Amino acid sequence: MTLSKNLEKKIAKKIKRCQLLIEKDAETQFSDEPTEFIVICNAGLSTGLQQEALLTEALQHGPIRKVRFPPGKSYSFVQCTSKASAEAMYTALNGVSTLGQDGAVLLLAFCNALPPCLDEPWSNDLPGGLILERDFIDETMENILLQAVNCDDSEETNVQLNKTLKHRKVKHFGYEFVYGTNNVDKTKPLDRKIPFVCNELWNRLQILHPELRWHIPDQLTVNQYDPGQGIPPHVDTHSAFDDPILSLSLGSDIVMEFKQPSSGKQIYVDLPSRSLLIMAGESRYDWTHGITPRKMDTIPSPNGDLTVRKRKLRVSLTFRKLLPNDRCACPFPRLCDTAQQSADEQTNLLECHAAQVEAQNVHRVYNEIAKHFSDTRHSPWPKVEAFVQSLSDGAVLLDVGCGNGKYLASSGRALLLGCDRSEGLLQVCVDRGFNVLQCDCLAVPFRDESVDACISIAVIHHLATDQRRKQAISEMIRVLRPGGKALIYVWAKNQEANAKKSSYLRQNKHNNKPNAENEPSKDSGQVVQAEQVIAGVSDCMLPVHTNRTQFQHQDLLVPWKLRTNDSMEKTTFLRYYHVFEEHELEKLCLASSKNHVELIESYYDQGNWCVVLEKRGR
Repeated sequence: MTLSKNLEKKIAKKIKRCQLLIEKDAETQFSDEPTEFIVICNAGLSTGLQQEALLTEALQHGPIRKVRFPPGKSYSFVQCTSKASAEAMYTALNGVSTLGQDGAVLLLAFCNALPPCLDEPWSNDLPGGLILERDFIDETMENILLQAVNCDDSEETNVQLNKTLKHRKVKHFGYEFVYGTNNVDKTKPLDRKIPFVCNELWNRLQILHPELRWHIPDQLTVNQYDPGQGIPPHVDTHSAFDDPILSLSLGSDIVMEFKQPSSGKQIYVDLPSRSLLIMAGESRYDWTHGITPRKMDTIPSPNGDLTVRKRKLRVSLTFRKLLPNDRCACPFPRLCDTAQQSADEQTNLLECHAAQVEAQNVHRVYNEIAKHFSDTRHSPWPKVEAFVQSLSDGAVLLDVGCGNGKYLASSGRALLLGCDRSEGLLQVCVDRGFNVLQCDCLAVPFRDESVDACISIAVIHHLATDQRRKQAISEMIRVLRPGGKALIYVWAKNQEANAKKSSYLRQNKHNNKPNAENEPSKDSGQVVQAEQVIAGVSDCMLPVHTNRTQFQHQDLLVPWKLRTNDSMEKTTFLRYYHVFEEHELEKLCLASSKNHVELIESYYDQGNWCVVLEKRGR
C-alpha cells in the first residue's frame, strides 16, 4: 500500500513526537538509516497490543529474533534477523497496520539496539529446584489419564466438585481446593480419590529422581483450559502443601510464566504435552507461576528465531501432598503465608506494647511534669522561629506536639494552631491564649490539604516503633496543601556532630573539663523493665540514660527529676526516646511520603537532626 505525501508527513510528525518521549524514557537511540531493530512507537502492553498478534503479522515479512514489551509502556521493540527483513516489515506495517489501540495504525521507527534494561525471558537458567521432564508419559497413558479425570463427566452429581471458573474448568480429587482461602479443608475429605492409575506415575518419578523428598500425593486438582484461557500468577499456599508440587500437562503444549517478586526476574518455560513439571525448593516457594490468557504462544524456534504456536485444549493435573500441621518452615518468607502471619502477629504485638510504653513513659510523664517542663522551655530555637516567621499573611500553620506553645507566638501574620496529647501542657497554652486542641499525632483531626505549613519539634522521637513514626509523618503530609512545607526536629544520637558539642552536652559541667576522667560517660548501668518490643520481645529491658552525656543506645529512657509536694526529695520520671542516627530521619520521611514530598533541606541543629519537606503539587 502506497501512502500519500500528506499522510506520510502527518505520520512522520507523530513518530517524531513519540521518539522524543521514548528516547528519554527508554534511553533509546533512533536511527535515520535502516537497522535490524524496530520500535513500535505507539503500541505496547499499556495499549493492549499482544505480541502474538504482532508476530503473526510481522513474520509474514521475515524472521524475527526478539520481541520486547516493556511493562506498562505504550511502545514495544522488535529485532529482526537482518536489515532486509526489518525494512520489509517497516514498509509493510508503518502507517498501514491497524494493530494499534482502537484500530489506530502502527507507527514504526528504526533504532540502534534493544534497551539494555530488558531481560531475556527465554533463558536456559530455570528457577532453582524447577525440573521439567519431557515425555514423562506416552500417548497411551495420556489417554488413560484423560479418561480417568474427565472434566466433562455427565454423571457428575456434585457440581461443587466439578465447576467452571472464570478462566477454566476444574475438578478435585482427595480434597476440594477452596479458592476463597487458597487452601483445603482437611476435615472434609472427598469420596472421589486420586485415580489408582496415577500410582504408576509415582513409580516412574522415584526411578528418575530418587533424590527428591517425596510423599505420595493426597490431593489432585484437574484444570481444563480452552484456547484463550489461563490462570493468574500465584504460588501454591505454603502452609497447605508440602514440597514439591507436580504438574502434568496433557493434550496441548503451553507456555508458563515464572516470576520472582524479590528480584523482578521473569522466565518463560515451554511445557510440552505429556511433560511433568516438578516445582521444588526455590521454584515452589519463591516464584509465582501462571498462564497468560491468549490463543497463541510466542516461542523460540529450533534456530533461535521467534515463532507463534496456536493453543489447543489442554488438561493439567496438579498433584499435592497436604502438610499435617498447617505451618511452613521454608526459608522464603516473601510469599510464605506462615511467615506473613507471624510478621503480622509480631507487628500487632509491637504496636500494642509500643502504645503501652508511650502511655506510661511519654503521655503520663508529661502530664506529671507539665508545669516544670514548661518553666524550662522559654526561648524558641532560632531556625524554627525563622521558619514560622517566613509564612505569608493569612497562612495556616499547625504545630503538631506544640508542648507549652512557645512557637505559637512567633508570627503575627499567620494563623497558628497547636495540638498535643498532654492535658497539662495544653492547659499552659490555654492560659496563654493560644488556639490548641488535644489529639494524638498518629491521627490528626484536620482535613486533607487544609494547612499551609506544619512543624513537629522534638515529638516523633517519643514514638516507639518505626511504623508509628512513619504514620506521624504521613499525617503531617496528608494535612499539608500542595506546595506546603513541614519542619521536623528529632534528637540526634550523636550529640557532637561537626566536631562541636551540642548545648545538651555543654550543660554538663563535667563535659567541659579537659581531663580524660570526665569524658562523656556511657548510659548508666541501670536498666528498667518496660512493656516494649523494640527488640522483638514483649518484655524488653530499656537502658536509663545518664543525662547530659553522649547517647549509647537508640531506644532508651531519659530521666526527668522533679521535686514534688514541697519536699526536699526528687521524683525521677523516665521518658521514652528513640534517638536518630544520621540520615535516618530523611529516609523515614521519604518512606512515609509515597513520593508526595520533596526533601528541601536536611541539617543538624544543636543536637537535633532536622528536615524541611515540601508537598508536591497534583
